[in-house]
Amino acid sequence: MTSVNPKNNATNLTVLGIETSCDETAAAIVRGPLQKAILSNTIKSQIDEHTEFGGVVPEIAARAHIDILDRIVAEAMHEASCTWDDIDAVAATAGPGLIGGVIVGLMTAKAIAMAAGKPLIGVNHLEGHALTARLTDDLEFPFILLLVSGGHSQFLLVRGVGDYKRLGTTIDDAIGEAFDKTAKLLGLPYPGGPHVEMIAAKGDVTRFRLPRPLLDRPGLDMSFAGLKTALRTQAKKLEPVDDQTVADLCAAFQRSVSDVLAARTKSALALFSERYPDTEPVIVVAGGVAANQEIRSALTQAASEANARFVAPPLALCTDNAAMIAWAGIERMQLGPVNDMALAPRPRWPLDSANAGVLGAGKKGAKV
Repeated sequence: MTSVNPKNNATNLTVLGIETSCDETAAAIVRGPLQKAILSNTIKSQIDEHTEFGGVVPEIAARAHIDILDRIVAEAMHEASCTWDDIDAVAATAGPGLIGGVIVGLMTAKAIAMAAGKPLIGVNHLEGHALTARLTDDLEFPFILLLVSGGHSQFLLVRGVGDYKRLGTTIDDAIGEAFDKTAKLLGLPYPGGPHVEMIAAKGDVTRFRLPRPLLDRPGLDMSFAGLKTALRTQAKKLEPVDDQTVADLCAAFQRSVSDVLAARTKSALALFSERYPDTEPVIVVAGGVAANQEIRSALTQAASEANARFVAPPLALCTDNAAMIAWAGIERMQLGPVNDMALAPRPRWPLDSANAGVLGAGKKGAKV
């Protein structure tokens, strides 16, 4: 680490953000913290490259990032009407994520920072999600974050920049992963989550009663592998399944997930109120699964019943994007130190570094 800090916290900063942790290649220019503004937010999805494989192929993702990242950065700069003289720092996702993609983005950021003479900020991808609501809704600390994506499902107490405590997580599949596997099981196209939601709208949610895993146990941990297995069992009994049965199964699956998240959200908000009795309880939802409208509705209702504020960033900022990385870079710069060129990419990087990964760890670090 180095203690270079080009501007103090009484001055606006303009930061280039780069995000390549999975299958979106993204670059953005964000200004703040005084007059907060997203000057550009350019994203190129790789859905077409991965559709025939039914999921993200890491090697293909990394090559796609290499092919397009320079152009995406140029587009973001052009849309923001910025020159390199206008940029105060370069922020990039340094983990967690598919390591090939993380390497592409971080090495590109290092090259830009070195060539332009700008500070480099390595951002935890999860911290980008955690802090987005401070950009969009001027949210103050502390608050509860529900992070729901293809790779992560966890409740976090957000006490400050770099100060996070994990309250609960999935003990098996992440929610987005469960949606994708359910879609594949039912013969729906990739990406699975949006297709399950679309088909569920045509289904009878009362036809199948699927389990609500772990709700008979205390705490905030979640489980979705058993739910997926129960759905498979129902589908096997009725093979070959017709279109209406697929819709009914999607509706039942989505309702089970929504019920689990709503129940755990109430428990998380109750815990927050115990710890901070004089602070308004706030639940922030982020991650790609936060785009699901039934889940949003269930969480909104849970927050209302708990007399809490519900905050969800705009849909474009819930899924992976570079604006959240640039904003996290701005937040990090307010603390003073920024990174040097020795910063290494990390495939695993839990926000709550003091809490051992519940799914175990290895040479790559804690899994969650």
